[in-house]
Amino acid sequence: MSQKIITLSFLLLPTFFFAQNAKDATFFSQKDQVDKFHTISDLEVLKKGELIALYQDRVTEILTILPYLSLTNEANIRLSDIGIKEDSKHLKVLKNSSESTNDHIEVSKETIEELVPYADTEKIIWTVLFYEDVIKKMRIGTNGNL
Repeated sequence: MSQKIITLSFLLLPTFFFAQNAKDATFFSQKDQVDKFHTISDLEVLKKGELIALYQDRVTEILTILPYLSLTNEANIRLSDIGIKEDSKHLKVLKNSSESTNDHIEVSKETIEELVPYADTEKIIWTVLFYEDVIKKMRIGTNGNL
């Protein structure tokens, strides 16, 4: 039994490392992007807590993608897809950037959770719509496709 587990571990280990390298060489993934945009009437029926969650999701996407906007506005693009060598130096830079962004997102989420509930609901709605406009413009990119 233990021999089967060891054999299975050795078979799965390369897959784990390959998956890590593929993720490490990607600027951002589809999961980092919001999947729905709203109208004022969509937002007016939501409770403040739901609006704040939307607010956080939009801030997350902007903070994640904005640093790479001159390189790509598409999810799941690898360094090599745009001609950047996937060597240890570039992978380290991308990893450090990703870690720093994740830390910033966590601080931003905490700040939003603690302070934005004090804002007027109308201002939260306006901000969500504003962020969605920014995201749409980021996604359109230089070729004009959304």
